[in-house]
Amino acid sequence: MDSLILKTGTRLLTALMLVFSIFLLFRGHNEPGGGFIGSLVATTAFCLYAIAFGVTEVRKALVIDPKILSIVGLALSLLAGLMAIVQGDMFLTGVWSPAYVDGSSALPLSSVLVFDVGVYLVVMGAVLTVVFAIEEDKL
Repeated sequence: MDSLILKTGTRLLTALMLVFSIFLLFRGHNEPGGGFIGSLVATTAFCLYAIAFGVTEVRKALVIDPKILSIVGLALSLLAGLMAIVQGDMFLTGVWSPAYVDGSSALPLSSVLVFDVGVYLVVMGAVLTVVFAIEEDKL
């Protein structure tokens, strides 16, 4: 589609949607939301970008192939489960460990966040792979 209004609006909307998807990813740590819904918002942003500019432009913007995103996401999700086994708990049990930022204050890091990021990447990679295949097949 070759619309100046769509292209101009898409640039702003895509950026806002990607920031909102990251917000949803981190908010889902303690409240509803998380990796799944955050990745669907990000995928919607990339689909809108593909409608306005084409799939080749989205592939350039992503830099990484969506299939690789899915593989990395699966590895992160597996790592999150293995973190609990290392500490002697059951697979995918939440594990929190303090990370000392400036030597005195601790930032609590958890395996739940690692799992959420893994889900985010898996869903985004899988959906974008399907959408790109459908869109490129139309051409």
